[in-house]
Amino acid sequence: MTEELPRQLFFTMEKIGHQFTAKELAALIIPLIADSFLSITIGMADTIMVSTCGEAAVSGVSLVDSISNLLITVFSAFATGGAVVVSQYIGRGESEHARNSAKNLIYISIIISVLMTAMLLPVRSHMIDILFGSIEHDVKAYTDDYFVPILISYPFLAVYSGLTALSRSERKSFRTMMVSLMMNAINIGGNAVLIYIVGMGPRGAGIASLTSRVAGCAVMYILMMNRNEELNVRGLLKGPFSPYLIRRILSIGIPSGLEGAAFHVGKIMVQSLTATLGTSAIAINAVAGNFNAYSNIPGNGINLAIITIVGQCRGQNNIKDIKYYTRLLTGLVFIATAAINLPLFIFSPSVISFYGLKAGSLTEAIPICQLCLIMCTTIWPFAFTLPNMLKAVGDVRFILLASFSSMWIFRVGGAYLLVRSLGMGVEGIWYAMYMDWTFRGLLYLIRVRSGRWQTKNVI
Repeated sequence: MTEELPRQLFFTMEKIGHQFTAKELAALIIPLIADSFLSITIGMADTIMVSTCGEAAVSGVSLVDSISNLLITVFSAFATGGAVVVSQYIGRGESEHARNSAKNLIYISIIISVLMTAMLLPVRSHMIDILFGSIEHDVKAYTDDYFVPILISYPFLAVYSGLTALSRSERKSFRTMMVSLMMNAINIGGNAVLIYIVGMGPRGAGIASLTSRVAGCAVMYILMMNRNEELNVRGLLKGPFSPYLIRRILSIGIPSGLEGAAFHVGKIMVQSLTATLGTSAIAINAVAGNFNAYSNIPGNGINLAIITIVGQCRGQNNIKDIKYYTRLLTGLVFIATAAINLPLFIFSPSVISFYGLKAGSLTEAIPICQLCLIMCTTIWPFAFTLPNMLKAVGDVRFILLASFSSMWIFRVGGAYLLVRSLGMGVEGIWYAMYMDWTFRGLLYLIRVRSGRWQTKNVI
């Protein structure tokens, strides 16, 4: 009887009639976690592999990534808006509306990303000066080298993000994982050739990232052109270009984009503050940021699954399962994050040593990274998993208000207080971030438990 207990627990969902079986959840979530890991490693590979060029190169790549992450958030926000709309239509069984929504998501992605690249490419150097002030000359040179190919890659990345969001809405996450694997192979291979053999440094890392994003976009587009795809995007040039569907997508995408933009603008302001602490502080902050990203890989994968799962439940107005899967998947984030962070915590000194930091920087970075792992395990799921459930049901305005207020009061205001007024170093930046996580996580928890999200509609 005891041997049957794990099996009974695993297949409970099938027995009590929830919308998704355990096998379906596993088939969606496991590839998304792997995909999250592979997506993050593209940026990580650039940072780690350029470390052979010194701390200035690491700092230059880090500064560009802080800007790039802001713009990528905008693309992701529109992809999320499209995924929510499409998932709810799929939940309702309205396939034609789902396909038309998919096409309109691609239109939005192309228009926004091309405009961004065209506007930012000529003014990139001025942007660096305005945002980061007087950084060292070699850091600025590396920043410009890396920024050009990254800017050119945005249209391909935006369309790729939209196509992968559509594929996840179809619950075909395995192939997005395989495309990410291909992109990583191209990026890492390109880095090895252009950095180590050709000697191009950060510029080579940027070109490798550009190449990988072009390839990923092309492969996903070919896959989504298949006639058998539920959300195939054949006939993009023929439309329909639907103002109604675009408004539905933007009703999620714009608040999500503003929320993400506010988040990353705050991060850039904090990054500017970090830049005043010197090259060593920038490098330490970059390493801690990589630890933060790695520790949240399982959570990010599960968060993507929540959009599809809760979105389809909302399409059927299945409130019972929305509550059930929110509890289940949030608990899973806690467990999965703890599982990856425990070995990272134990071996953090050895991992940090790969970044090529100087001895003093290495000593300072270890406790900062270890505390980050602890906070990611205990607080991060409330602050970043619960809002995905709220997005999937359309409660995006509350997320915008909560994140905006928390970011500017605690993360930005707290950082300037701790660093400028109290004289802390780079660790003050991270303490302020943990205050932000705690406050916004509390707000989201109260909102989810209140049930007020049940009045929100997208389609």
